[in-house]
Amino acid sequence: MSTLLGPDEIGQLAPSGYYIALRIGFAFPMEEVNAFPQGWIAHYTKQRFMLFDPVVKWAYGNVGTIRWFKLAEDDPKRIIAQAQTFGMRFGVTVSVFDSSADAQRSFASFTRSDRDYTDLEVKLLLAYLTRRHNETAPPTNLTKAELEALGMVKDGKRLKEIAFELSVSEGAVKQRLKNAKLKLGAKTGTQAAALANQYGLI
Repeated sequence: MSTLLGPDEIGQLAPSGYYIALRIGFAFPMEEVNAFPQGWIAHYTKQRFMLFDPVVKWAYGNVGTIRWFKLAEDDPKRIIAQAQTFGMRFGVTVSVFDSSADAQRSFASFTRSDRDYTDLEVKLLLAYLTRRHNETAPPTNLTKAELEALGMVKDGKRLKEIAFELSVSEGAVKQRLKNAKLKLGAKTGTQAAALANQYGLI
């Protein structure tokens, strides 16, 4: 198995469902994938399990990996036992955190119904989440001028207005936005501004 997992491999490694939350800011992750069984999502939401979930509690307080059966003792609502009735009999949770200025956390849970995860699979899942966490890190190479232009795009200002307010040519503004799009991996100026905003850069 390749050490560089993609969505297909994740589906194979977690046949009974998985959940990935990348770069959780103050409240919401920058990117989220909830591929748990629909029945479980409905049950979990209705019962408001999030507040009592030992998996979530562990993910927010630790880094590394843990198999779900190790969390079953600290589970007054028996959430892990209930997950098993939805085919998620074996689970592993992975959590990564960077202690940079933005100090963001990513975590993921992977489940299967047939057997527990091997140590190698757990290592691969940790490597996968670490890679995705790093890939979604905010760029640190945007200049003050580029961020200034993006902030104005976010405020709904047109090219002419931005150029006038910054006392530069429209060509200079276009170049700043072009550079910013490239660094942020965005297709349009609006998308670049939205991403920069999401990263807390503007």
